[in-house]
Amino acid sequence: MLDVPLGAISRVEKMGGASSRGENSYGLEITCKDMRNLRFALKQEGHSRRDIFELLFRYAFPLSHGLRLFAYVTQEKYEENGWTVYKPVEEFRRQGLPNNKWRLTFINVHYELCDTYPTVLAVPVKSKEEDLRRVAAFRSRGRIPVLSWIHRENQAVIARCSQPLVGMSGKRNKDDERYLDLIREANDTTKLTIYDARPSVNAVANKATGGGYEGDEYQNAELIFLDIQNIHVMRESLKKLKDIVYPHVEESHWLSSLESTHWLEHVKLVLSGAIQVADRVSNGNSVVVHCSDGWDRT
Repeated sequence: MLDVPLGAISRVEKMGGASSRGENSYGLEITCKDMRNLRFALKQEGHSRRDIFELLFRYAFPLSHGLRLFAYVTQEKYEENGWTVYKPVEEFRRQGLPNNKWRLTFINVHYELCDTYPTVLAVPVKSKEEDLRRVAAFRSRGRIPVLSWIHRENQAVIARCSQPLVGMSGKRNKDDERYLDLIREANDTTKLTIYDARPSVNAVANKATGGGYEGDEYQNAELIFLDIQNIHVMRESLKKLKDIVYPHVEESHWLSSLESTHWLEHVKLVLSGAIQVADRVSNGNSVVVHCSDGWDRT
């Protein structure tokens, strides 16, 4: 008995053809997002796999075939309203917010400031709503630096955001520079650490498309690159890892094959970055973490 949610399927392919010979050489192969690869051997007589393939392909990727998503079709009823399970204001209160240094703002209640941010945001108490709008105009996709977590004892915070829109001309934004300094002032530290999760060469390259990183004009701040590759490189590395463990492991070249995937190198860099951030915060220094858009690596 196999339990494979349709949403967990990433690819459906036909295996073998009319001239295929040998046991299990004809059928379907299903690649799942949870690293499972499933192969189903079928009989060639009567084109038995055609209907199965078309139905599976159709319902595994409904939007590509003009169908509604499964959740909207079933419309399963629940006793509790799922939209109210998570209460952001209560979660901020659990962390001790708002306080005399941080306030809650509903500027994004209609998702007009940033369509990928929640409706309630925690920002420095000294910041004004018009400041947030000007900062959003200088941050990729409007993703301004906002509080994600605060240390209860030393009040150091982890703030997340996207890259500044510096561009090739090296544009500046006084409001953005001042806003980051307000984050630093919120827990009275002399230096704000900005962790750019990207490799420095990627950050420089992003200037060509209007992005970039914080330069020397951000006073009382230091910039550290964590050298973590983007999601596309990570996905390719994971695919290579999957290939060397499925359908069988080649023991004689295992270590060299593992090294060639670079997977452990990526894991090391992610863990190293997390440790650096945790260490800085535990020592009482607030940090800002971002990459390009601030939703994968961060």
